[in-house]
Amino acid sequence: MGSTKQSVGLLDTFKMERVRIILNPTYRYPHEHFRHAIIAVVVAYLFFISSDNLQTLVQKLDKNSKWWSMYVCLLGFFYFFSSPFIGKRIKPNYSNFSRWYIAWILVAALYHLPSFQSMGVDMRMNLSLFLTIYISSILFLLAFHIVFLGMWYMGLVARVAGKRPEILTIIQNCAVISVACCVFYSHCGNHATSKGRPFERRNFGWFSIWKKEESNTLLTKFMRMNEELKDRVCSSWFAPVGSASDYPLLSQWVIYGKLACNGSCPGISDNISPIYSLWLTIIGLYIANYVVARSTGWALTHPLPVEEDEELKKQQVKPDFLDMVPWYSGTSADLFKTVFDLLVSVTVFVGRFDMRMMQAAMSKVHEGAQEDDLLFDHFSEKDDLWFDFMADTGDGGNSSYTVARLLAQPSIPMKFNNSKRTLPRGDLLLIGGDLAYPNPSAFTYEKRFFRPFEYALQPPLCYKPEHIAVNKPEVPFAESDLGQYDGPQCFAIPGNHDWFDGLQTFMRHICQRSWLGGWLLPQKRSYFALQLPKGWWVFGFDQALHVDIDVYQFKFFAELTKDKVGENDSVIIMTHEPNWLHDWYWNDVTGKNVSHLIRDHLKGRCKLRMAGDLHHYMRHSSVPFDKPVYVQHLLVNGCVGAFLHPTHTFSNLKKLYGTSYECKAAYPSFEDSSKIALGNILKFRKKNWQFDFIGGIIYFILAFSMFPQCRLGHILRDDSISDRLKSFFSTVWSAFEYMLNYSYVSFTGTLLLLMVAICFVPSKVSRKRRAIIGILHVSAHLAAALILMLLLELGVETCIRHRLLATSGYHTLYEWYRSVESEHFPDPTGLRARIEQWTFGLYPACIKYLMSAFDVPEVMAVTRTNICKNGMESLSRGGAVIYYGSVFLYFWVFSTPVVSLVFGSYLYICINWFHLTL
Repeated sequence: MGSTKQSVGLLDTFKMERVRIILNPTYRYPHEHFRHAIIAVVVAYLFFISSDNLQTLVQKLDKNSKWWSMYVCLLGFFYFFSSPFIGKRIKPNYSNFSRWYIAWILVAALYHLPSFQSMGVDMRMNLSLFLTIYISSILFLLAFHIVFLGMWYMGLVARVAGKRPEILTIIQNCAVISVACCVFYSHCGNHATSKGRPFERRNFGWFSIWKKEESNTLLTKFMRMNEELKDRVCSSWFAPVGSASDYPLLSQWVIYGKLACNGSCPGISDNISPIYSLWLTIIGLYIANYVVARSTGWALTHPLPVEEDEELKKQQVKPDFLDMVPWYSGTSADLFKTVFDLLVSVTVFVGRFDMRMMQAAMSKVHEGAQEDDLLFDHFSEKDDLWFDFMADTGDGGNSSYTVARLLAQPSIPMKFNNSKRTLPRGDLLLIGGDLAYPNPSAFTYEKRFFRPFEYALQPPLCYKPEHIAVNKPEVPFAESDLGQYDGPQCFAIPGNHDWFDGLQTFMRHICQRSWLGGWLLPQKRSYFALQLPKGWWVFGFDQALHVDIDVYQFKFFAELTKDKVGENDSVIIMTHEPNWLHDWYWNDVTGKNVSHLIRDHLKGRCKLRMAGDLHHYMRHSSVPFDKPVYVQHLLVNGCVGAFLHPTHTFSNLKKLYGTSYECKAAYPSFEDSSKIALGNILKFRKKNWQFDFIGGIIYFILAFSMFPQCRLGHILRDDSISDRLKSFFSTVWSAFEYMLNYSYVSFTGTLLLLMVAICFVPSKVSRKRRAIIGILHVSAHLAAALILMLLLELGVETCIRHRLLATSGYHTLYEWYRSVESEHFPDPTGLRARIEQWTFGLYPACIKYLMSAFDVPEVMAVTRTNICKNGMESLSRGGAVIYYGSVFLYFWVFSTPVVSLVFGSYLYICINWFHLTL
């Protein structure tokens, strides 16, 4: 028999887990470096342009101060627009959309400003080169990826290489390649135009940095070193890589068209185009990087089996729960579905069909089932019991998971009055409603409610998500009944959002499931009673959309109070909405059945009322008094919600049921709550970025009929700033009068916005005050929209007067490109003409209209000039659509930060000045 001891090879001595981590990093397939490449390209572009033209910049800075200030304003405003998305990845990926949209609009604006030409940079050449190389790169890389996937399918590359690349990633990488080619070509091209000119030292007036007699300054040395560096870089990177005679016949025909022309084609260069060689080099580097990163070599297998690799990827992904609900989003389909469900619920279910009636009927059908379904007394024999209370779990995944993770800890150490305490995990978890926002669909329940709890405390191995619990409670392991189970348990009541579908989803996911993460769900109905140790009870009420319990609940809890609750027992009542706060705030009376049960049946045995709904923490305690106290403590804890309701708006609650109360604790405190409300002014858009969509459209509708403004010369002709301001605001007022008298679109939009604004004001205030607040709110938005409209028109008018816009036509960039096309992109074989013939003219048309996309300001200015000369009637329907579309592209960017600023200020004023909770 041979030895059973296995031989130890070289690979076995390595720590293979570390090797696998090196070969397979946490961020898989690290070839997608387009973000870092963009930063590098931009930095290189700024360095090359500034070093090339430092002397020209300093010399002409005093002449171009006006245009440089316009550059600063444009860049500052576009940065302000993009600031909420910097360093963030938002899903849906609006940050990427914003990044590319802003880059496109900004380049189209900067293309027409004059200072680039004064620096010796021809933006037309850069743009035309960029678009041509961009399209060529996309087509080439798409072909490469198709071939690479085909090789993977045939087994020539690793299995891990089979993941398809994202189209957006390919597009972004092509943009980086194109920009890099344009930057380096522009750098060396600018140098070539000034090559041979000696470096001259000039006196630049008050911008002078050196004197004539100072021949060896640091700046002079730097400029000379820069000239030498450019010579070396350009001669190395942009030197021709060879001539036609150096290549075989096939290469001569493909690259130069030698065979097609027999060497006699006019204008054929014997050298390869330097931009072609640079593009081919970068494409080759991209392909090499992609192949190495995806396959770790040709025909190699992955070091991990496929099953282990998939499991590893699952461990590395982000937790699968949703982010907070975008309540101020105009693009969320969930919000529109919520409104529809609410209308259906109020119309169909309220007063016609009530799930609570069906639950009571089911309890009566099964004899003896009523008490077992609604009353749980398995906690009563314990020596002591800790319980946790939370509410409004469905508003945001991060906040829900954070609270659930704390509740799942075996213990939490804390400091209290300079002493340390350890809080054990609660044996019982009570959830006070609104389990999933904004509507109670199966998707939101799974993603916003169950998923965070499952990540916080894993369910047992016997748990199956699709399992329907028929005979609850389904106690795991060897326990025979619920009293023997020592693990944490959970009971929940529904909130108003859980009732939007008639309580169907709540019944399916709470009453017919056995587990919420690691918490057992013994609950069978939407309301229940729990008997706790030491004579304590918990009554969980289902208030539905009536904000009150129905007669069947009232009967059950009244009989339970009479038959089982002792005279010296203590009762905790859990409802979804804090009626005591809402009734005081809205000056209303709700929950009459609950109040009747508390005052006439419990008679002072209710020690605590707790609720959620409001996303803050507040605790009121009764002031000692001679008369009987119906409820001693009032508690609101909806802090699981992803946003905070203000607490200082409820600071004046003093009485309930004739008893005086005082606030013992609040989170956030009244002072902090007021400060947080102040953050609405500048932070509203950062936290509610989806409001951009609806806000920008509203502003454009308000100012739609005022485009264009043809008579703006009086503003530009005024000398003093005060005169210009007077003329500016008088023009704004004239535009407002025009809207009232002649505009149908803007006037109708203003009326609709006014009605919505008045309805948005809480009904707590009188109708007169609601109308005043709504009018002031809409007036602020309308004034902002008209001011932005006039500023945009003044910018276009200024560029037209300086002959930066409206000098040619709609396709100036394309016309310039065709004039220099043969110089930069020679076509000795006539391939371009054949492609144009094969595509029936689609090829040049695509290039033409793609380049016109970077000529948006020119389109806007040319159409505006035609309207001002010939009237709106001279425009065709298509021309009007093109004009207003080009205006919208810029006006939307200018208006979205302003509309968020105005609306955030409105929220601050309502919350802090009028103490209105919106």
